[in-house]
Amino acid sequence: MTSLSAKPVHAVVFIVFPDVKLLDLSGALQVFEDANSVCPANYETAILALEPGPIKTDTAVSISADAIAQWPGGAIDTLIVAGGIGTRAASLDKTLIAEVQRLAGASTRVASICTGAYVLAAAGLLDHRRCVTHWESCAHLQKRFPQVNVDPDPIYVRDDNVWTSAGVTAGIDMALAMVADDHGRTSALALARSLVAYMMRPGGQSQFSPVLDQQASDAGGRFEALHTWIINNLDSDLRVERLAEQANMSARNFARVYASETGSSPARAVERFRVEAARRLLEDTSLPVTTIADRCGFNDDERLRRAMTRAVALSPNDYRKHFGAGSKATG
Repeated sequence: MTSLSAKPVHAVVFIVFPDVKLLDLSGALQVFEDANSVCPANYETAILALEPGPIKTDTAVSISADAIAQWPGGAIDTLIVAGGIGTRAASLDKTLIAEVQRLAGASTRVASICTGAYVLAAAGLLDHRRCVTHWESCAHLQKRFPQVNVDPDPIYVRDDNVWTSAGVTAGIDMALAMVADDHGRTSALALARSLVAYMMRPGGQSQFSPVLDQQASDAGGRFEALHTWIINNLDSDLRVERLAEQANMSARNFARVYASETGSSPARAVERFRVEAARRLLEDTSLPVTTIADRCGFNDDERLRRAMTRAVALSPNDYRKHFGAGSKATG
């Protein structure tokens, strides 16, 4: 932990508690620490808990925290509550909630990672706001806090100065977005490259990855190599006959076995992969929609438009307007 100073330039304060999820904390923490050497940032981080000393995480690793009472006061740029299995108990701790409310009052922005949203909700900081948490907890969070507007889909949501994110790695995406907000997208992209992030995901991207879903449904990994080949050849002819040839099967047997193993027809799987690729290009590039349609194998704008409408209920142009690199929308 960086030592505390009376007037940090960009104070980023993490609130933790027993059984906090280690990666929820460490992922976002690393983003802000590394930002100091990669882009023109000046972040000073602190980890605070009700009691000072080692705090048990959900792993064999404990973390060192200072007492919230030791915070020297002054403005906080970013207050972040981490998640984990301890959040539901933490959200019932009246002392902790009062401290979060106090610190939030001195913070420019307030955020939660994963189920840290329970603590923000208990503190009244999510009342009548749109927010997100890990998809497994969205329904429960909504039931417990009916005054909160829980959106179960995005990886992170920004509602004015309150940010919330989905599970684990989504906290890294949210932290990168905060760096982009502070220092520009170019700096955040340089930081993402330094962290070897696959891509800098916008908040509007769904928690549910079509690629991961296909991998999960293909539990035995029978079509893993085929899925990799499809992703690398989206602009090719991907009719059933071609896929069957790649899988060394007859077309009829392939279609039957694929549907049985994955719960999806080959054509539906190909469309999902193509839509996912198109979404990334709409988010991260300024390529014309026609070019994106060609690159992703849709061949024309209308086929892309119909597929996008089925998948995300938005046309390509509307999707880019909401979630593209130049958009202020966050989910």
